[in-house]
This record gives sequence, structure tokens and C-alpha cells, in this order.
Amino acid sequence: MGQNALRDPGPIGIYLVVGLGFAVLATIAGAVSWWFTRYGFDGDALRIDSGVLMRRSRRVRMDRLQAVDVNRPLVGRLLGVSELRMEVAGGGRSEAPLRYLSGDDAVRLRAELLARAAGIDADTPEAPERTVHQVNLDRLAWSTVLSGGFVFGVLLLAAVLVALVVAPGAARIGILTSMLPGLLAAGYVLWTQLGRNFGFILADSPDGFRIRKGLLDTQHQTVPPGRVQGVLIRQPLLWRLKGWAEVHVDVAGYAGSASGEAATRTSTLLPVAPLEDAQGITRQVLHADPSSVKLFPAPQRSRWLRPIQWSRLAYGTDEKIVVVREGRFTRRLVVVPHAKTQSVRMTQGPIQRALKLSSIHVDTTPGPVNAIIRHRPPDEARRFVEEQAERARLARRTDVPEQWMTRPAPDVVEGNTDGDADPGASNE
Repeated sequence: MGQNALRDPGPIGIYLVVGLGFAVLATIAGAVSWWFTRYGFDGDALRIDSGVLMRRSRRVRMDRLQAVDVNRPLVGRLLGVSELRMEVAGGGRSEAPLRYLSGDDAVRLRAELLARAAGIDADTPEAPERTVHQVNLDRLAWSTVLSGGFVFGVLLLAAVLVALVVAPGAARIGILTSMLPGLLAAGYVLWTQLGRNFGFILADSPDGFRIRKGLLDTQHQTVPPGRVQGVLIRQPLLWRLKGWAEVHVDVAGYAGSASGEAATRTSTLLPVAPLEDAQGITRQVLHADPSSVKLFPAPQRSRWLRPIQWSRLAYGTDEKIVVVREGRFTRRLVVVPHAKTQSVRMTQGPIQRALKLSSIHVDTTPGPVNAIIRHRPPDEARRFVEEQAERARLARRTDVPEQWMTRPAPDVVEGNTDGDADPGASNE
């Protein structure tokens, strides 16, 4: 059938015409949708009206704003337009993405959104920034070579070459066909690390951390202060030869806007850096030092459940954060601020019950950061759950306010909650 199609190109021409027709229709539909999209501020919310036949009106509250991204796909860069995406707490996906704005309008709107969310004048220009870390091409390329995806791709390619040499001529096409999906998947993994993190720059500013990256499609992310829910420092096995690590964060809204690899792309704070730099940036993000926290190892009987990595299982707390360490081949250090703890729970499977062990989950927003304290004695686990719930309650009182550039209101004096406060006192 395939050979007949090559001899008679008629059907291929029909497929090309049909595909071109769909592309033209999609372009027209996108242009019409763009023409009927309007936006503007309505009080403390951004209002976006869209739709042609069925009109839709959405409001993005500034106090729920978690991050603002300006994305420029390759075609958009050629046309000079950008897409602005807003991530909100509790959002199931990017809230009301604006496609497409001119480059200047996107930057201006991002600055106004961040100013309103910070509680300052909306006409405040974009704040200056200070470069914190820049990933050079040499390190990014070597981190790609030392990644598991590259090693898998090399082994798969070697297997294909050996099979082509050994197999008879008639079977070579079948071998190539069966191996092609694996080769494409390995190539995609390599492109994800190299192409999407090309020119990676992490900068700090009064309105949060700014990330710029991308070779063909560029992405400019801004995460305001206090929006990071947790941090993961990850060291793959081969990266430890160079002393490198990567840093991922949980930000409310990002996990709902994407899944799998796409979620990881939006939650990457550093794709590769020396371990010392990764630890320093973690301290800067959380205003706490995980390396100063004393860690308590898991009991020896946990080796029956984790025979290889049981000695790496450990956790600790201080007045600001919970630190969880695990992983033998790929080392992981998870850090969660007490103020970002959403729930604490204790779980125990049947084998754990037999060994008198249990696990503790410190839950934050969905994302790559999973703080699981594995295989602890039940009494210790129950005590930790109670203490961590109290630590989280107290930490939320002094956490960064939603409008991070405004002063938080002072606490109400106990005993004056029924309206009999001193007339000279104020909570505003």
C-alpha cells in the first residue's frame, strides 16, 4: 500500500490540500477570536471578555495572582506578538491567557498586574532586576549529555546499529520502524533540556524572581515574593561527578495549568547549577537555610522496605522549614516552609504495620515537590503531625502578605474582639 501511494501521488496531494485547508481555517478562527477579546481592570480584578457566538467574561483577582508569564512562540516572535499567562491560586489551568499582545503591551500589562498585586500604584514602572544566576551553553550541553535521556538514546542508537548490521536486508526496514518511536522520544527529551532552557537567566527584583529562557519559543516568568510553596534540589547520579544539581519549585496554579513534562518546565527554578549555587538560591527563595537543619535518620528496620536507600532517609525541622532527604542514586532534598503547609497526614500500609513504621505527608500545592517522611515509628509520626500543624498555624501569622509591598495589619489585642478596644487603637 505504501509503495502504491508513492507511485500514485494523487492521494498525497489531496491530504496536503485538506491539511492546508484546516490550517487556514484555524488561522481565521484564531484571528476572529483575537479580534473579539477585550480586557480591562474592574476594581481589584482584571476582566477579560472573549468569544464570538458565546460570550465569556472572566475576572482574575489580584490577591489570587501567583505568577505572570510572557511567552513568545517562534511564530509570535516573527510577528512581534506575545502571549500573557496568569497563574492563580486554586486555578485548574492558566487563567485567561491573553493571545496575542504586542511585545510592549505585554510587558506593560505584566508590570501593572504585579504592581496591583503588590498593593502599590498601578502606574509604577517595571522594577529593576539583579541577575542571580545564568546558565552558560557549555554547562547546559554537558548536563544534557550526562542526563538519563541522553544515555538511553545512545544505548538505543547502538542497539539499532548492531541490529542493522546483523539482520538480513529484508528485516532492516522493520527494525528501523520499531526503533523509531524510541529514538524520537530520546531526541525530544534532549531538546527539552537543551532547547527550552537555552539562555537561562534567573534574576531577582522587588516584584519577585524572573526567569528568561528558550531558543525558539522564549518564556519570561515572574514569580512574586511568597508564592513559592516548596523547593526540590535534585542531583542525578551522573551530575554528581560534576557537583551539579537542579532546582524545582511548587507554585500554586502551575500544576493545574500543565501536567507531566509541561508542569516540570514551568516549575524549574534552575535547570543546572553547582550544588553550592543551588543551595544559595534556595536560601534566598525561602529566607531559610536547609543545610543548618539537623536531620534525623530512619530506623534500621526501614531497610526491609528501602534496602538501598534506607540510610539516606532523613528529615528535620527548624522554626521556618521542614527538610526531607531521600534518594541513593538520584538524591533529593525537599524543603517546605511551615507557612505553606496545607495539610499533614500519617499513612501506614500493612507491611509498615508489621514493622511498626508509618509515613508522614506534608502536603502543599500539587507539583514536583513532594515532602514525604518515610518509615518512622508511629508514635514519632503522630507527634510530628500534631506539632507540624501547630507550626504551620503560627507561621501563617507572619508569612508574606498577599500584597507583599504593603504593611500587614497588626494583630488584634486579645480581649478586644467584641468592640471594646481602646478608641485610639486601630487595626487598619
